[in-house]
This record gives sequence, C-alpha cells and structure tokens, in this order.
Amino acid sequence: MGTQKITLAKGLNMGLRKAMEDDPKVLLMGEDVGKLGGVFRITDGLQKDFGEDRVIDSPLAESGIVGTAIGMALRGYRPVVEIQFDGFVYPAYDQIVCQVAKMHYRSKGRYKIPMVIRIPFGGGIGAVEHHSESPEAQFAHTPGLKVVACSNPIDGYWMIQQAIASDDPVIFLEPKRQYHADKAELDETATPEPLFSSRVVRQGSDVTVLAYGPTVKTALSAAEAAAGEGKSLEVIDLRTLSPLDMAPVLESVRRTGRAVITHEAHVNLGMGSEVAARITEECFYSLEAPVLRVGGFDTPYPASRIEEDYLPDLDRVLDAVDRSLEF
Repeated sequence: MGTQKITLAKGLNMGLRKAMEDDPKVLLMGEDVGKLGGVFRITDGLQKDFGEDRVIDSPLAESGIVGTAIGMALRGYRPVVEIQFDGFVYPAYDQIVCQVAKMHYRSKGRYKIPMVIRIPFGGGIGAVEHHSESPEAQFAHTPGLKVVACSNPIDGYWMIQQAIASDDPVIFLEPKRQYHADKAELDETATPEPLFSSRVVRQGSDVTVLAYGPTVKTALSAAEAAAGEGKSLEVIDLRTLSPLDMAPVLESVRRTGRAVITHEAHVNLGMGSEVAARITEECFYSLEAPVLRVGGFDTPYPASRIEEDYLPDLDRVLDAVDRSLEF
C-alpha cells in the first residue's frame, strides 16, 4: 500500500470508513451526515457504502442525538455522533456532562460508554453566530470525558480511529478551517502515536510555544517568522486536552525557560490557564519569564467581518514571544 496526499477532511473520512470496515458495531449519527455527507462532507459516501442503518440522518435535535447514542453505547455499539457546528452542542450539554461523562462511574464500572462526539470547532470561516465557538475547556473540565483535538490530516486519520476504539467517551475536536486547507502525505502502514499524547512538531531552544487544533499552524508560522529574526521557537502540538500529556511540555520548558500557549478560546479560564499552572508548579525554578497566554478576547465571538481581529495570529504570538524574551 503506497502513500497519498490528503486533506484533513479526507483523512477523517478515510478514518471513519476504516473504523466501520473493521467493526460492524461502529455507526454514525448526526444532522445531514447521510445523503448530504455532512455540511463539511466529512461523511461523504459512507451512507451509500454502509447503508442507512449504520449512517443515520437524525432530526435537528442534539440532545436526542446524544441521548440515543448513549443507549446504543450501553447496548454494545460504538456510535460516532456529529455535532454540526460547535455552537450547536449546548442543547446536548446536559446529556454529555450528566450522562455520558458519569455513566461508567455511576455504575461502578459495570457499564462503558464507547462513543465519540465529533465537534467542528474554532473560527476563521466567515460564519454567522454560533458557528465559530471554542468550547473545549468546558468539556476538559468535566471528569469522565476524554477530549482530543487534531490539527492536521495525518492525525485526523489516525486519531479518529483511536477515539472510536477507546472504551471511554471522547470529545473529538476538529479545526473546521483546516478541513480543506492543507494536504499531507499519509502512509496507512505507519504506526500512529498514542491518542493521548502531545508531540514536538518543531524543535527550538529559546521559547516553547504550545498550541492545539487550529492554532498549531499559527504557531508554526510564527516559529518560521521568528527564525528569520534569529529566534528559535520550539512548537508543541498538545493534541490531547483531557488528559493533558505534560511530559514533552515540561521537558521543553526546562530547556527553554520560557513558554507561550495559544488557542482561539477566550484567555480567561481557557485551556492555557491549566497548562500555565502546571508548568509553573513543575518548572518554577527553570522559568526565566512568566508563562504567557495568547487567545480570543473575553467577548462573544464577533461578526465574521472582524473575526481576523479577534483570532490569535502570527503577530500576537510573536508579540508574546518578544515579551517573554524581554524578561
């Protein structure tokens, strides 16, 4: 089997297909995931090949979608539900945090909830209200849920399969503006990294820059620009938000002495707060500067015409890097 260049959307589609081929208990549910193939075409062609019993077009009812999937998971299926847009997840929030997250604990381990909730998240697509949210911290704060975020086509292909194979419920975050943006070479014979692990994606020596999902590309662009000014940035893709894999992060910060974390979500009580706290606790005597955070402003997501002013970009990441180096 050779390699092929794929987008993130294609990688997710291929990963879902492989999981469905390998396990007849895997099924998909969501709004328009069948005949239409999903609003972003992630499930394109799957209903045609696997039938309407395994790729189910649901009503516009997120609470009902997730609630039905819970029952299926309890009966031995592995449902993968799609929340069409990040802002649509809140009608299902009660089901997710009160049932999905707690069923295994509530039953003293008797019941497992092997289900995946796919959520396209983040902005940058010029959408209207409720279509560009970043709700990851709300789920990472909930015990009983695993939360991961892919950032590139290769991770999309492998991570979705690993999430489906997990016996724990997984919130699977997909950066929607990356769906059709970049291509990467996929080797289906390769051995994937563990699902709940972070990864150094660019080595450096001056500042550690941490990102996940859509801001990984931003961080890499910032590192490239900084290199032209003689600054060496190490970039880490966190990949997993709950549990956090801090080992590569701590090793890096102990070498660089500086850390910047960026995400699209609000800075206030965002994932960066937890990461910064853990770095400070574990690397206090190695730090040369405070851990700095770069993210969305503490407002609702703005109208699309000004979203570029809201989203963390290369300049804002580099400004944080400069402030860190000035200490």
